[in-house]
Amino acid sequence: MGALHVGEPRVSFQQMQVAKNGHGSVVEEIHGLIRVYKDGHVERLPAIPDVPSTWGGTAPGCVVARDVVVDCATGVWARLYAPTTSSVGGGRLPVVVYFHGGGFCVGSAAWSCYHEFLAQLAARAGCAVMSVNYRLAPENRLPAAFDDGLAAVRWLRHQAAASRAASDDLSWWRARSSFDRVFLMGDSAGANIAFHVAARLGQGQLGALSPLAVKGAILVQPFFGGVARTASEKTMPQPPRSALTLPISDCYWHLALPAGASRDHPWCNPLSRASPRLETLPLPPLLVCISEMDILRDRNLELCRAMRKAGKSVEQAMYCGVGHAFQVLHNYHLSQPRTQEMLVHIRAFVSAR
Repeated sequence: MGALHVGEPRVSFQQMQVAKNGHGSVVEEIHGLIRVYKDGHVERLPAIPDVPSTWGGTAPGCVVARDVVVDCATGVWARLYAPTTSSVGGGRLPVVVYFHGGGFCVGSAAWSCYHEFLAQLAARAGCAVMSVNYRLAPENRLPAAFDDGLAAVRWLRHQAAASRAASDDLSWWRARSSFDRVFLMGDSAGANIAFHVAARLGQGQLGALSPLAVKGAILVQPFFGGVARTASEKTMPQPPRSALTLPISDCYWHLALPAGASRDHPWCNPLSRASPRLETLPLPPLLVCISEMDILRDRNLELCRAMRKAGKSVEQAMYCGVGHAFQVLHNYHLSQPRTQEMLVHIRAFVSAR
């Protein structure tokens, strides 16, 4: 897959020229991705194409994918992936519940870049994958995405409880899935969702999870923020078409957090004074994947240090020479080899549990 660019980032918080479509002026914009109009209308631009579950065969060829409705009331759906029996043997596979990135405001489980990456994850890390298409802000501000993450786990628990002998459209996926080895995973905003869903599950918000068992969480370039800037946020140079710059980050948080909330809100900054103490959060073992050239690098490292200090089990992996979302956007010349390194690390983390 070649490089995918999302357009020249440009963020505007001030009122822009009145639009001709009847929605008034554009009051928020990340160029090439999203426009928010004065009357609340949201326009998402086709920066990356949606693809069907059968796209690419499914690449890398030994993976089957299907779409399924998770919650009819909210419209949340998921794309399921599983390697074919011949590619990994006949055993059951650990299940990865995946949340895509996009600042809580853009992105889709149907985006071609996520379809390709998760097919690779299923094949090379030997996993069954559930890629969740959660509701987006600003129409559905946080905690909607966290609620949708819990709904996805609830749906998964129902599948785990289904009879192995049951024959329906999902029997192929259940037959490949080991529901007592579940991992929560996401990149960027999706990693934030995985973190908060893991904490909520640990606090018992879904009650007993059996026959599910969450064995770990994998946070790829987790999208957290704060009022005080880190060194990498202030000084890390970004290429012209970077997936995440500081103005873009601020715009996403402005659109995703409850109206009037600052970036020290607990959903944005888990280390703020307003957040629960990490010692009190019941979290599973964590793998945190960090990009050297990402503006979030120092914040990710700070989170790892704080979680270790709080007694949490944390592994971290640093990917040199690449920036935010390299594994899906392929926007750095080292993206491909670093993506393969990441898949090796994920496979090792999952296999050890």
